[in-house]
This record gives sequence, C-alpha cells and structure tokens, in this order.
Amino acid sequence: MKAFILAAGTGTRLRPVTDKIPKALIPVGGIPMLEIVIRRLAGAGFTNLVINIHHFSEQVREYVASKNNFGLDITFSDESDRLLDTGGAIRKAQPLFQGEENILVHNVDILTNLNYQSLVAAHLHSGALATLAVKERSTTRNLLIDRQGRLCGWEYPDRHLRICTHENGKGLSATAFSGVYVLSAKIFEKFPEEEVFGFMPWILNLASSEEILTWDQSPAFWYEAGRPESIEKASRDLVFDNSRPEFLLLK
Repeated sequence: MKAFILAAGTGTRLRPVTDKIPKALIPVGGIPMLEIVIRRLAGAGFTNLVINIHHFSEQVREYVASKNNFGLDITFSDESDRLLDTGGAIRKAQPLFQGEENILVHNVDILTNLNYQSLVAAHLHSGALATLAVKERSTTRNLLIDRQGRLCGWEYPDRHLRICTHENGKGLSATAFSGVYVLSAKIFEKFPEEEVFGFMPWILNLASSEEILTWDQSPAFWYEAGRPESIEKASRDLVFDNSRPEFLLLK
C-alpha cells in the first residue's frame, strides 16, 4: 500500500517563516516535519510514498534528494502551478496510485504515534470507502459518529450548529478528525468534477450515502504543527529516538 503525504500547503499561519521555506520543512525539535512523517511511515513498513508539493516545491525535492529519498521509493505530485486543496490533491495524484486498492493519506503537519497498521487493518476489515483516524480532543469542528463508528454528521460547538447526514441523529457522539485516513481506490469514482475541492466537506456529504467509518486512535498522542505555538509545544514534548522504529516518542 502506498502512503500519500499532503505537503503542499502555504503555511499562512506560520508566516513570516514560510515566506522563505515551505511549511513541510519547518523543524519540530530540530527535524523538519516532513522528515518526521516520512520516518514514522517508514518505521511502520511503508516503502512507497507520494508527496504533493506547491509552495517552494523545489526546496522539498532537494531536501528529499539530499536524504537519498530516505531509502524509499518517493514520487511527487506537483501542484506548483495551482494549489488544489486536499480533495483536489488526492484526485490529481490518482495516476500515481494505479494498481493500489487502498491508500493511506497523512497531513504533513500531523505528528502522532498512532498505529498505522492497526488503522489499515480496521479499514480492510470493514470494507468501507474511507476510514478516518479520530481522537477525542477539543476542536472547532466535531465529527458525529454512531456506536459503530460510522460518520453521521458534524457540528461546530462555538456556532451551536449541528448537521446530520443520516435521518436518525440521536445517540451520536462527538470526536475530532486526526488528519490521517485510509481510502479505498473505489472512492475515486465518487470524486466531483471540480479540480479544486476540500476533502472534509466532500467526505462529510458523501457520508449520507456511503459507508465512511472512523477509527479511534486513542491512547496515541496527537499534535498539529500548523501554528507557532503548537510547534513550540511539540518541540518541548517530543523526542526523536533513531534506535527505535517508532522514532517519535513523548519525553
């Protein structure tokens, strides 16, 4: 199975740092977040990666090359001409996943020690179109799931807005999306015609008619390194142990 790292973002919340380097190469604890994600995936047995690039794309290519591709088969989905958002990025990269029945997708700014193989196993067992890693935590948008972990809607607590994609919205619990997920290749048949579209709004609508499941990553830790304060916290809390396949550990 191939893994797809979403690394094309411009990192507007990290300016002025991202005026000179891409977000993917901003260090956390002295190591670029892209390298952290690559090494975590490699430690879990992924040997074939696709990385989408846009902002300072040549810097990303050069960095990966300087590391001899980390000993992996790495290809790039180049969005230098136009940033396509998460959904559009996956759609554009589709030719690079030919022959694959499932793909693991990972946001570059998500730092976690979740068990990728367990996530993949849960997805394969269920036969769902998509399986989203989730974790109970504070967030501005919750996913609403039923007792079987099926995605049934979403809510914005601060706005007191709740939208259910299924007729029966009772008995649902709230959880938060982790930015890591597994997709069946069959999902490409469901993609819209638009070239630019966000993955989450689209998958939430798709959940009204298709089996979209969640997988609770607890008790694994989770950091979103997309803001200066979150990078500082992750740098304080995490340690990188080269002698262990897990690599990313809590101090």
